[in-house]
Amino acid sequence: MNGPGDDAHVRELVTRLRRLDCCAVSDALDRLGLSGVVTGLPQQSGQGRIAGRVITVKLGVGDPPPGPPRHLGTRAVEAAAPGDVIVVEQRTGINAGSWGGLLSLGAKMRGVAGVVVDGPVRDIDEAVAYDFPVWTHSLTAFTARGRVVEQGTNVPVTIGTVTVAPGDYVIADRSAVIFIAAAGMEQVLGVAETIVARESAMARALLDGAAISAVMGGNYEHMLKEI
Repeated sequence: MNGPGDDAHVRELVTRLRRLDCCAVSDALDRLGLSGVVTGLPQQSGQGRIAGRVITVKLGVGDPPPGPPRHLGTRAVEAAAPGDVIVVEQRTGINAGSWGGLLSLGAKMRGVAGVVVDGPVRDIDEAVAYDFPVWTHSLTAFTARGRVVEQGTNVPVTIGTVTVAPGDYVIADRSAVIFIAAAGMEQVLGVAETIVARESAMARALLDGAAISAVMGGNYEHMLKEI
């Protein structure tokens, strides 16, 4: 378990990540030669960007793990701390809900920042009504019951082409969903913050009347190499 110091450090990292946007983080990953960007998962509900530490859920077919039966996703909701983001893999190809309305309500009451699902989501109108942020590539009315089961909570999952581990970090907005490995978080944040600072200075120059060709000159094309 994390101690108070570890928790404070995580909160600091998440606060810094929330100040960024996915384009800046994507550029930072490019500069560092890292993967993590997932496109094609649009925001279907909620307002604005989210960022937080990852709680994972892996769904599939077959029998659920041994133990008392539980509805999929409930372990993740109860394991989440305020500000965490639940990330769900449901890549079976079966048109069945990987997340639903009661889970959205329960997660919101828990303080979860949002959910990212590589799979269909149902009850999206309820998530909209709760103003609970959901990212997914498809919507459905079909229940998971009798179709898919939870295979694990806080286990590695695959979202798009990215392998995500519990305890990694995620930022999501209308441009993309981006995962950052916990071990590389400080480095990615540092590069992304430098990019944002430089682009903010360029925006101020434009607002002060500078020509865009001067602001976005040849140096702009090579900016990442200089960071």
